[in-house]
Amino acid sequence: MSSSTLHITNGTSLTNYLFQLGISTTENTITWQETLCVGPTVEDVSSREFFKKRKAFFKSFYNISLSRKEMNSELKKLDKISDFTEIVLWFEYDLFCHINMVAVISLLEQKGIYLPIYLVCSGRVEGEKGLKGLSELKPKQLETHYHNKVKLTVDDIALAKNIWRIYCGKDHNLLLPLILRRSSFEYMSICLKAHIKRFPDTRSGISTLEYNILKLVKENTITSRHHLVGYTLHYQGYYGYGDLQLERVIDVLSIFFIEEKGSLKLNREGHLALSHQHNYQKEMNNTIYFGGVSSLDYTFDKKQNKLIKTVVHAN
Repeated sequence: MSSSTLHITNGTSLTNYLFQLGISTTENTITWQETLCVGPTVEDVSSREFFKKRKAFFKSFYNISLSRKEMNSELKKLDKISDFTEIVLWFEYDLFCHINMVAVISLLEQKGIYLPIYLVCSGRVEGEKGLKGLSELKPKQLETHYHNKVKLTVDDIALAKNIWRIYCGKDHNLLLPLILRRSSFEYMSICLKAHIKRFPDTRSGISTLEYNILKLVKENTITSRHHLVGYTLHYQGYYGYGDLQLERVIDVLSIFFIEEKGSLKLNREGHLALSHQHNYQKEMNNTIYFGGVSSLDYTFDKKQNKLIKTVVHAN
């Protein structure tokens, strides 16, 4: 493959796969390892403020010490952009990847990089059941995806930048009109809908993902939190959360569980939450940030299909 292509991947697993197939090399690949779908963000991705917020978040949320040196070692390839004639983004169908992707596109603009940008995105695969991640594709399938990469238009890039700007801001209702916007991002509308529903429901105080997790507990034999993480990984739909994100979600939901040896079941509160008979937002006190806002800042009103500003705040 031509060394004039800069590849930006969604993680180490895919990067190693591309190396194995000879699609890219260490010299022309950036591995993007952020988890921007959770935690606070600011619009300027390369700023000190951005790194400061992400470093504090990684320490408190994952107990991981984020290294600016390691982060810069990947991004320094952008300082030698004259070596390249095009950029290929490798991101998947889920919300996790899409938030990272719009941040990367915004970063390229912030650095004054205006090379042609192509997207390789996985999801539905002909002849396969379910949605597939890029690393799950067979070699020929991945090579076909690469061959069929989509060149992003000026409007696509403007849309991505706008989504990132709104995500880093205080009013995520501004994303609602963009759900209907046509673009080369096949799964963007679904991801934006999934994001809006991450905020607590006005009736129960739990999000759609949290509701679905409680349903998994109700309808299946779950032996432990670890077992529940495995179930949720498989049935989470378009969120794309990894183990670490789901473990945190399940920890917040622990007020709805009865945990005994070899058994995890819903308690009374869990059943009330599922039937929307009580709002548990205060009890859960979920202070997670989504970009520029805390999950406590808004609730999702299903009837109005929009976010409602709330006065509930963490202590």
